[in-house]
Amino acid sequence: MAYGRRYGLVGRNGIGKTTLLKMISSEQLRIPSGISLLAVEQEVEGDDVRVIDAVLASDKRRQAMIEEEKVLQTRLNKENLTEAEKSKWNEELSKLYAAMENLQLDKAPARAASILYGLGFTPDEQKKPTKEFSGGWRMRVALARALFIKPDLLLLDEPTNMLDMRAVYWLEGHLQQWEGTILTVSHDRKFLNEICTDIIHLHTRRLDHYRGNYDTFEKTMKEKLSQQQREYEAQQTLRQHTQEFIDKFRYNAKRAAMVQSRIKMLEKLPVLRAVEPDSDITFKFADCEELNNPVLQLDDMSFRYNEDAPFLFRKLNLGTHANSRICIVGENGSGKTTLLKLLLGELNPTVGLRNVNRRIRIGYFTQHHVDQLDMYMTAIEVLAHNYPGRSQEEYRTALSHFGLVGDMALQSVYTLSGGQKSRLAFANIAMLKPNYLILDEPTNHLDVETVAALGAALNRFSGGVVLVSHDEQLIEMVCKELWVVKDRMVVNLEGGLEEYRKQVYKQLQLIS
Repeated sequence: MAYGRRYGLVGRNGIGKTTLLKMISSEQLRIPSGISLLAVEQEVEGDDVRVIDAVLASDKRRQAMIEEEKVLQTRLNKENLTEAEKSKWNEELSKLYAAMENLQLDKAPARAASILYGLGFTPDEQKKPTKEFSGGWRMRVALARALFIKPDLLLLDEPTNMLDMRAVYWLEGHLQQWEGTILTVSHDRKFLNEICTDIIHLHTRRLDHYRGNYDTFEKTMKEKLSQQQREYEAQQTLRQHTQEFIDKFRYNAKRAAMVQSRIKMLEKLPVLRAVEPDSDITFKFADCEELNNPVLQLDDMSFRYNEDAPFLFRKLNLGTHANSRICIVGENGSGKTTLLKLLLGELNPTVGLRNVNRRIRIGYFTQHHVDQLDMYMTAIEVLAHNYPGRSQEEYRTALSHFGLVGDMALQSVYTLSGGQKSRLAFANIAMLKPNYLILDEPTNHLDVETVAALGAALNRFSGGVVLVSHDEQLIEMVCKELWVVKDRMVVNLEGGLEEYRKQVYKQLQLIS
């Protein structure tokens, strides 16, 4: 990897992308001395430290200088100092201040605050202790610390998973200005297109390097594989014709020299291999009966969690139909997941009504369901536990509809990659034979090709779909309505994703 380049590490789920990142971060792979390296892997611990202070404290050099300043000030404030001692400590302090000015340490609090604001923390939230935030928000603090430190090599594993679209857009802009080297794993096609100068493709235990972003990589790889297959087929034809000549004239004395020449030619031919394309990924939800409209409605609905809490929603009137394709977007904390739970019936309106078709069978996906899988069961055992009495063939068929085939069906869940666990969660939902799908961030941990497979499956699905997602590839493939959650309201945005993107970019320009 070259300094100043931004690399996207791509490959199928379970191929070893995260493992490779961990090998680099733990320096199992040799890293040149003098290169500062940082991997964003774990959330910041929740404690009494303020969010802004947690970010500032990550710069050890700055912290050391601040401590040194305190020591020097203490020495200068001692009584009965000689003139020589005063001169010495003042000189040391002047040198320290010059070094601090050279590093622009006075601008550090403003820079930390700017990064946190870009990632979605309001000025008031930045002053709160980290223990008041969920794991997802503390992961944002960990990301902010890494961006604040500015290591020579920044390792990011699915950095957009915990972000809303506004924060993703901000992060794209920030990383485009990054001076060091970045290596990121991401399922987000737009993110890879926006930030990557290079793509590293991990497949069949090898790494291939491509210049350009993800779209360029995809086009170049297809052309490369087509050329490789043409060369292989041409060589096979040459080998066949040459071997036929050798077999025909092997015992012809007059052609002996020609036969030997062709034998030597065959021996010198390079060994070309046929292209072994990755197997196509397909997802499949079972066909279902069409429901009569309206399917799911919230009428004059207001909601708050308790009497002392402010209202999260006020007088919502929302309706979905049998074949709806709705995506819900908005900043984290705006109430997207709460809205899904109100649609599901897991939460009851404080005021107003939830009306639902009696024949509805909802398949609900959330990362929480993935995290709750029994890690010591096999994939088949998970389905058998949740849907007892079915045949092994039915369980295997359900798993195969989401790409879990062969031995993967017999593997313990803890051995599966994050993306494979998500596929198992989808197979578990599909066993219900739902006629309506409600999905909360379904693309987390999926690779780019699998996101496309999910989008195609949702388009083929004959029931309705409501999803929360920040993945533009999935939104553009599936959604016909875009609901924006903001200021206790839900707006069906005319102009869809393109209009929402314009609004967010305009907002980011105002705060930059």
